[in-house]
Amino acid sequence: MSRNKRLQQGLMGLLAVLMVGGMAYQFTPALGGNGGGLFGQKQQGTPAVKVGDQTVTAEELNAFRNNNPVLAGTQTGVLGDDFKLFTVRQLVQQKMFAEGAKAMQVSRDEVNKEVDQVRKANNLEDNKAWTDALQSRGLTDSSFRQQVRESLAIRKKVEEIEKSVPAATDAELRTYYDLNKEQFKTDPQIVGRQIVVADKAKAEALLRQLKGGADFARLASENSSEFKERGGALGPIENGSPKPVASVVLPGEVAAAAFALTQGGLTDVVASGGKYYIVKVEKYLPAATKPFEATRTQVKTAVDRQKKDAALEAWADSLEKATKVEYVDPEWKVTDPTVASLAGHNIPYSDVVAQVVNNQQLAQMFSQMPPEQLSDIINSGLKPQVVQQLLQGYAAPLIAKKLNLNLVGNRAEMAQALSAYGAKDVKVTEAELQAAYQQNLEQFKTPASASVDEASFKDQGQAQAFRADWNGQGDFTTAASKAGATVSERGNVTAGDGKLDAGLDKAVQGDQLRAAGEGSLTPAVKVGQRYSVAYVRDLKKAATRPYSEVKAQLEQQVLGDKQRTASLAFLDKQVKALNPTDNLKKILDEQAKRVAAAEKAAGTAPTTPGTNTPGTNTPGTAPTPGAVPTTPPAATDTDK
Repeated sequence: MSRNKRLQQGLMGLLAVLMVGGMAYQFTPALGGNGGGLFGQKQQGTPAVKVGDQTVTAEELNAFRNNNPVLAGTQTGVLGDDFKLFTVRQLVQQKMFAEGAKAMQVSRDEVNKEVDQVRKANNLEDNKAWTDALQSRGLTDSSFRQQVRESLAIRKKVEEIEKSVPAATDAELRTYYDLNKEQFKTDPQIVGRQIVVADKAKAEALLRQLKGGADFARLASENSSEFKERGGALGPIENGSPKPVASVVLPGEVAAAAFALTQGGLTDVVASGGKYYIVKVEKYLPAATKPFEATRTQVKTAVDRQKKDAALEAWADSLEKATKVEYVDPEWKVTDPTVASLAGHNIPYSDVVAQVVNNQQLAQMFSQMPPEQLSDIINSGLKPQVVQQLLQGYAAPLIAKKLNLNLVGNRAEMAQALSAYGAKDVKVTEAELQAAYQQNLEQFKTPASASVDEASFKDQGQAQAFRADWNGQGDFTTAASKAGATVSERGNVTAGDGKLDAGLDKAVQGDQLRAAGEGSLTPAVKVGQRYSVAYVRDLKKAATRPYSEVKAQLEQQVLGDKQRTASLAFLDKQVKALNPTDNLKKILDEQAKRVAAAEKAAGTAPTTPGTNTPGTNTPGTAPTPGAVPTTPPAATDTDK
């Protein structure tokens, strides 16, 4: 789904979202009255805000807010003030974009086709079912159709704008390629063979033969349960040799061991999924960047998309400048000051609020803390970050021009490209990798694991006697039960996972195990009022993965950290050179005073939401009602 345009269908109507510079412009239906909205139909409801020649009604604003659990749940305090601003701006922008697209011709047949598809998909072809579904959401057939018409007009306008965008130039393609080479890297590959058997002892015996010089392909053909017909080759045989393969062809543990052999060689026996693997790496092929010509088609698709994003952003900017907004209803008048400025561009506070509300974690945060506490966190942490991101976006075209870079895209995309440019020369040294490995050894530790059965006895003597007598012959469960134990199969156990009592868990990983058959027995350990002996098989002791095995992973982490640091420093320096102003603190202070004064005058105080507890819907989008279809119902036959 493209970043700049998403068309979602919901019972609230057709929702077209233009992602322009990180801002979601939403087109939602008129939810109140019987009227239509735009394109010659009479607007119904109580006028609240005039947007050019169009009107946003109080009914529309209330419906938009009340049908979003986050917005509806907090209507007082600083967050309530933010959410009111967000609600007004969303509906104003809806009218703005609809007005900007009203010259596009949308036929009755096109509207009918759209709503008929929706109606059929939701099994609402019966007129009464359709009418009931509409009424349950405060819609009429006419108002719903009007919103479909507006959305289709906007879609056509977007398509018209995109078609007018010139194709990417070769210079633009090469710049994108140079700054995004990580996208065009091949995965590391190996040329190799494997032997897979079900018995650990057999696998270890085969490994000894291989280390003694035995032919791997012959042993694989004679013993392996996989690929034996091609001598265990991981890839198909081509011109007498196995084709290279990526790590995905092997289980995770096996791949980690095999791909650590960058100089080739044999792995140890690696257990995975009840099987035992030996891999011979004949050749290691490190990750490599595809040449530009091999990626031209992919790069062109990306750059053409970004140029369309830029054109849509320019259209949105032109509409914003040309649209006059007038507040008719004092109850819906909002304050939207300039939060930051840069090189003649003023950023409205509503842009900051929009990114806060559209943050996917907001609903979850509401479920964890009261609005007052959440407001403090948002004001001190999230909003300052958003302001800086917006400043970077407005600065990006100016910086690109100053540096003579062939960057394209909307503001956010250009800022991202500049971030990559600022980190393009970052390298990682071997010394840095070695130091990072030593500092993060815990990250590379593999906890001990085993398959465990637990025999629980009434007294210590029984447990100790069973441990001394049972030599591993026969079935453990049967033998322990005859000795008076209650046996529990614990299955695969990892140290510290809570499946075993702490004392027994320690004994399983300890040094006092006694060999018994294919496994080992722990000493008797007191568990509650009883004593347990564990039968341990396939024990893997705790170990730290060697540096050679984790080097590639570590290099990505260290390089990523250095690149982020370099990117931030570069962008910060470039933005500061443009002398931006940041009024966020002043605006937040004034907002807090204004809200407190208004609540004092009204005799209210900030409240914690009660019944309208935010749910899991993404802020800023229309929620899906419980049993009501998630796609908008279609028009009645009588309106066609």
